[in-house]
Parts: sequence; structure tokens; C-alpha cells
Amino acid sequence: MSAPFEERSGLVPCATPWGCWYQTMEEVIVEVAVPPGTRARHVQCSLKSRSLELAVAGEEVLKGKLFDSTIADEATWTLEDQKLIRIVLTKTNRDAGNCWSSLLENEYSADPWVQDQMQRKLTLERFQRENPGFDFSGAEISGNYSKGGPDLSGLER
Repeated sequence: MSAPFEERSGLVPCATPWGCWYQTMEEVIVEVAVPPGTRARHVQCSLKSRSLELAVAGEEVLKGKLFDSTIADEATWTLEDQKLIRIVLTKTNRDAGNCWSSLLENEYSADPWVQDQMQRKLTLERFQRENPGFDFSGAEISGNYSKGGPDLSGLER
């Protein structure tokens, strides 16, 4: 059974004490579990190009320097069902080789297996964008796909 590759397929979350984070070629998404019944007025969130601060009901949840730069004007946060905060950060560098190994500098790092799977997903995403209409849903990549995988741009079609 083969389904088309899509941005959210192959999601590779990095678990954290407060929830998880994951990434695509263009975005880093942070999901924070909060107590049920949380209201937007309880949330204080500061999203800057290189830093993130989140507090809920006066309690700090996240604070620090981001692993890499983002576009501050495109960053958003939402409170979903009064129990989940979703933060979407747009990467400044949006190629498959820009796979974040942690959310914050020296904090919330992906373990080696998760990092490998994240890099694999971004490489598949890159191949899909370079070859629209080709189904990569069942594709397996072997070898080194760090830094976005092999450069196939010089091959003849």
C-alpha cells in the first residue's frame, strides 16, 4: 500500500519532559503538553530569531537560545483544546542539510537514532521536492544522508 509522501508523513518526534519537537525542511514544530483547561491568558510566549521563552501560569517551561536561526516574523504559537501549545518556527536555512540536532543549544538533543531518522526524513522530503509526482512513500535510503544526502543535481536525466 503506497500513499503519497507528504510534509507530515514520516514524522520523527524528539521526546522531551514537556512534550516533543520535530522538524521539516522549512519548520521546527514544538508541542508542549499543558494542564487541561489552560487559557491563552495563562501563556507567555516570546519567539525571537535565535531564542524561545515559554511560561504557563507563571511557571517557566522553555527558555534558551535556539539551535539555529529562525524568521521571527513568521513564528506562531497556538493553544489547542486548552491542553497543547504548538509553536511553529520557520527556519532561516531551509535545505535538507539543515537538520537541527537539538531544539535549544545544548538542550533537548535528539539521540543518535532519532537524529538519523530526522536526517532521513528531510532527505526524502528534499527528493520529493526535486522530483514532483514521484512516489517516495516506500523509499528506503541507505548510506549517508547527513547534510541532506547525496547531491544528484549533476546527474543526467
